[in-house]
Amino acid sequence: MVEVVGTSLGNRAILGETVRADFPILVDRPAGEPLVYLDNAATAQKPQRVLDALVDHYRRDNANVGRGYYRLSHRATDVYEQARATVQSALNAEHLDEIVFVPGTTAALNLLADTFGRAVVGQGDQVVVTGMEHNSNLLPWRRLCAVVGADLVTVPAGPDGRLGVADFAAALGPRTRLAAVTHVSNVLGTVNPVRELTAAAHRLDVPVVVDGAQAVPHRPVDVRDLGADFYCFSGHKAYGPLGIGVLYGRRDLLHELPPYQVGGGTVKGVSATGPVAYVPAPARLEAGTPHVAGAVALAAALDYLAGLGWDDIRAHDEVLVRTAVEAVADVPGARVIGDPAADPSGIVSFVLDGIHPYDVGGHLDAHGVAVRSGVHCANTFVDTFDVVGTVRLSFGVYNTVEEIDLVHRALRTARPGLWTREHPTKRFL
Repeated sequence: MVEVVGTSLGNRAILGETVRADFPILVDRPAGEPLVYLDNAATAQKPQRVLDALVDHYRRDNANVGRGYYRLSHRATDVYEQARATVQSALNAEHLDEIVFVPGTTAALNLLADTFGRAVVGQGDQVVVTGMEHNSNLLPWRRLCAVVGADLVTVPAGPDGRLGVADFAAALGPRTRLAAVTHVSNVLGTVNPVRELTAAAHRLDVPVVVDGAQAVPHRPVDVRDLGADFYCFSGHKAYGPLGIGVLYGRRDLLHELPPYQVGGGTVKGVSATGPVAYVPAPARLEAGTPHVAGAVALAAALDYLAGLGWDDIRAHDEVLVRTAVEAVADVPGARVIGDPAADPSGIVSFVLDGIHPYDVGGHLDAHGVAVRSGVHCANTFVDTFDVVGTVRLSFGVYNTVEEIDLVHRALRTARPGLWTREHPTKRFL
């Protein structure tokens, strides 16, 4: 087994086996074989507490919220707003009405681009993004700039996959109307200095949108301490259900946003020809029937993480990331991209020289290991490392050092396959 060296954390108790029983998919083995699941940056598995919250809502509290004048609807509304309060507490948002439930991070970023972005960005203006953004925090701003005639300015990361605060600040100028940054890179696990980035932007009165999809499962997030004007994340990456996410917005900015979608729940009253009076945020931004059960289950997931303890989650990440870095380094021809051990956040990306990442992923799958191979919806970032793609190990609270040992042994027997021989430069998103 590859052992952690050079760190006092090597002897510390971490999560792993102690929490695996909380996750039915890891215990029940629905496919008939053990599951070594190392694709948590794509979506995490769900603890029984979250599954129970989802089912129990439909069993006991299911009704449409906000508009029914009967007790069951009132109860459904109460649990929905309680879920909002749980998110508010988890993010340390100042006000309850700064939390908007959305389908996920991508939906939140598109909402912002099409509402806030169109209100503040015009012809000849600039939007600044980093060179490590997921397509979901790149394409909405790129489309916005194309529509209004603005310029998209990209701040590249360095050779180590890290973003310099001075480089980011230098990209800001009098024409900059908005900046968008990722908190944690979904490709390398690089943790950006968001507090310093927002401070640099705010000195020029530039608002900042933060993609927190990879941060929330791995570290406590305090939006006020970070100085984020907007912060987005997806529930399913934080052990919650699919189809629910969160948009945090500073109250003074959020309440100025026009409705992104219009319909039920967004208006005070409508006439055939008169002006429409919209309700305040967050309801104005939650048109139609919300994913109430998803919000309730997301709250259960956030409570689950808080119950595990952030110190233990961070220590767990550190042990796994450092062990994985050492395991990859011990495989001939393998190399880690970036420096994930600098501030471990549950992701290690690597390449195996002479073998297409899809062949590596298929080889690991044959050994019962699920990983992500390719460009991770961030091909512009991956391109800066002059590779066709990477193999990404991404860890959750239930992963173990023993699983990394299995990866280590499997990688030593990896050989070029169909992709390497016939499609050496082909890639998919």
